[in-house]
Amino acid sequence: MYKIATIGSHSALQIFKGAHDEGFKTIAICKKGSEKPYKMFNSADEIISLKSYKDFPKIQDKLIKENAIVIPHGSFVTYMGYEEVEKLKVDYYGNKKILKWESDRYLERQWLRNAGLKVPTLFKQPKDIDKPVIVKFMGAEGGKGYFLAKDEKDFNKKIKPYKLRKYILQEYIIGVPLFIHYFYSSLTNEIEIMGCDIRYESNVDSLGRISARDQLVFPKIDPSYVIVGNIPVVVRESFLPRLIDMGEKVVKASQKLAPPGLFGPFCLETVLTPEEEIFVFEISARIVAGTNPYVEGSPYTALKYNKPMSTGRRIAIELKNAIKGKKLGKVLG
Repeated sequence: MYKIATIGSHSALQIFKGAHDEGFKTIAICKKGSEKPYKMFNSADEIISLKSYKDFPKIQDKLIKENAIVIPHGSFVTYMGYEEVEKLKVDYYGNKKILKWESDRYLERQWLRNAGLKVPTLFKQPKDIDKPVIVKFMGAEGGKGYFLAKDEKDFNKKIKPYKLRKYILQEYIIGVPLFIHYFYSSLTNEIEIMGCDIRYESNVDSLGRISARDQLVFPKIDPSYVIVGNIPVVVRESFLPRLIDMGEKVVKASQKLAPPGLFGPFCLETVLTPEEEIFVFEISARIVAGTNPYVEGSPYTALKYNKPMSTGRRIAIELKNAIKGKKLGKVLG
């Protein structure tokens, strides 16, 4: 009997709930001190505690003996790095080769452009900045450290605490951020929209509650973009054909860049402008935390399924179908 395992963080509660719904036992790999949620919510049938997530490779043999299938999520990739993930021998759901394209923002941009999607302008160097930019660092760290800059002088002032980190200078698009959750099945070659969300970020969202006059009281506070939570969104229905088409194009492009391509859950991180343009500024090639509000399913999964369907449960169903059909090789990377 196979078990489902992941690092105790990010979207693990949802992954474990979905696994239990489909009859799988679960294993949480936790950093010491972070075990309590997985006990409180009866999520993990077994908890393995580590001093550091860098020690994950040391427990591979144990996971292999227990027939564990590892489900990647944002924390998993961030804590280990895609190179270490690629070396894992334990069964892994997804295409490991796609992680390199997600982790490098320049490769990610190439992927999105190959898919024919609209992307924000990138500036090669600070002296080229001629409009507001958002400065982003490599990797998935929940928006930590991101900042806005209006020109080279502003950039040089704000980058000082981060001098040793790799970054990109991306045009700041004015509009509504929308995060679209997809699932692509490598068994049926079908794509689904699982839900949408927006992020609540500190302190940029709390600053939005303070008038411009009153913000002068806090002259030294700069906006930051650390994600503290996710808010469900139902998008205007007339946008859905475009969103479905975007997901299909991303999958098709990935199949040429990193065969067999992207499959399982993924997310397009977009901005919708007042002119109804859709800019894609990032792709997450695995389950995102924005799916967490939908443990019992979203309005979209309610239309497709006759039972509660989270992204975590959809992963478990895919694995279950692959095991039954003796096609596990098609879903493991």
